[in-house]
Amino acid sequence: MNTIAFVFTVGPHGTSAGREGLDAVLATAALSEQVALFFIGDGVLQLTAGQQPEKILARNYIPTFGVLSLYAIDQCYLCAQSLAERGISLTDARVLNTTVLDSAALRAQLDAYDVILTF
Repeated sequence: MNTIAFVFTVGPHGTSAGREGLDAVLATAALSEQVALFFIGDGVLQLTAGQQPEKILARNYIPTFGVLSLYAIDQCYLCAQSLAERGISLTDARVLNTTVLDSAALRAQLDAYDVILTF
């Protein structure tokens, strides 16, 4: 069976890519056991706790990340450099438990997947 990586690269509320990516993750996870999530670039903002998208009239899909454990998705990785570039601390609150990796380690981990889908 193919291993599938979902890479989130954009912020949560400027486009629908994050929401669509999360929907794709949930649909895929229902059929596959080997799914992982990677957050790089502005994608690290997807997991920021305390977002208030309703203030910009956007749909708040961020709590949906909380159901990933029901789908046995526990392989979630954040790029340390992307966090640092955005002034986000390694200890800041997030809506999902993740492993923070430097760029080289993240690329090596991502290289292990057969299919890579980017949102």
